[in-house]
Amino acid sequence: MNNARSSRIGPVEFVGLMATLTALIALSIDMILPALPAIGAALRVRQANDTQFVISLLFLGFGLGQFLYGPVSDSVGRKPTVYAGLALFAAGCTLSLAAQTFPVMLAGRVLQGLGVAGPRTMTIALVRDKFEGHLMARVMSFVMAVFILVPVIAPSLGQVVLAVSSWRAIFGVYLTLSLAVLIWFGWRQEETLPAARRRAFSAATIAIAAREVFTHRVALGYTLAAGLMYGAFIGYLTSVQQILQQQYALAARFPLYFATLAISLGTASLCNARLVGRYGMRRLSSWAVRLVALVSIPFAAVAISRSGQPELWALMLYLMAAFFGIGLLFGNLNALAMQPLGHIAGTGAAVVGGLQTLISLTLGTAIGQSYDGTVVPLVVGFAILSVLAMIAMHWAEPSRAVGLQAT
Repeated sequence: MNNARSSRIGPVEFVGLMATLTALIALSIDMILPALPAIGAALRVRQANDTQFVISLLFLGFGLGQFLYGPVSDSVGRKPTVYAGLALFAAGCTLSLAAQTFPVMLAGRVLQGLGVAGPRTMTIALVRDKFEGHLMARVMSFVMAVFILVPVIAPSLGQVVLAVSSWRAIFGVYLTLSLAVLIWFGWRQEETLPAARRRAFSAATIAIAAREVFTHRVALGYTLAAGLMYGAFIGYLTSVQQILQQQYALAARFPLYFATLAISLGTASLCNARLVGRYGMRRLSSWAVRLVALVSIPFAAVAISRSGQPELWALMLYLMAAFFGIGLLFGNLNALAMQPLGHIAGTGAAVVGGLQTLISLTLGTAIGQSYDGTVVPLVVGFAILSVLAMIAMHWAEPSRAVGLQAT
């Protein structure tokens, strides 16, 4: 550990706490997936694709929130910023729990996204405060591995809640968890930003950080690549319930298939944590994005030839391979984008994370809203965005021949 200060929290507990803070957004997405039809029916949603906004509008709040939390944390510290985010998240959960109309539900989801952006942004800043280079990527990979394993159980938890109560109880679970995390974080995690390193808050701070990201080829290139790849993933998240539970008629078996795909993501992150020190972030990222492209392009042709209805086993094998590639990218692309921004870690994380999320939200919503009862929009989206991500990564560091460097 690159700790300049003594810490009351050990490395294993630190990873666990950071993973739990990050997992709030995964739970906010995945646990509610089985409840989307019930929410749509209860709140009188007219078109099936409209229920996707319960997922995508959380990302809208999440993306917007990230721009604010970084500079706030650089001014007041990491811990108060996490507290504020958890409070907003709890308020959004309360609003959604009590919602009687779909617009109120969506307003609550935006507020939840604004809130959960605080813990998520601060996770990156806290790790960046304590680590750098491949050590940061390794720690982020462990954090993301734990975080990604949440979807293995989250839909099943949602299904259990639905079996004994209504969809509103899911938001009660969110409220309880946010309180538990608040107590754990406040009790065990020390402040990682000393007063001497803090900056006065101003709108100009965000503008300066944004200008640095937009003018630094490495930071911008990897931010764009991450936004493109996460866009494909958000397209999957917004439409997966319709694809697996309805199109393929999996019904109550949906959480099992969803968990299988989540395991592929988590396994990739664990592999990345072990491999990044040997092969480097750039090489692994290059291999991973090529894997996604190489499996997506031919499978898109297969899906089109089957009128968008490939066999379920074939779809699952394809998604497992694609998600393994994406799992390798989760930790590395963020670390690569943040590597030149250590001197503005909080604000840099805000701009990088916010820009990534807004790009991915736009692309992922387009993919999800294109759902037409077939998997063609999803698979074609994966193919196109993975190729564009390869181009962005090459543009970021053309002189380093991405994929051939070991760092």
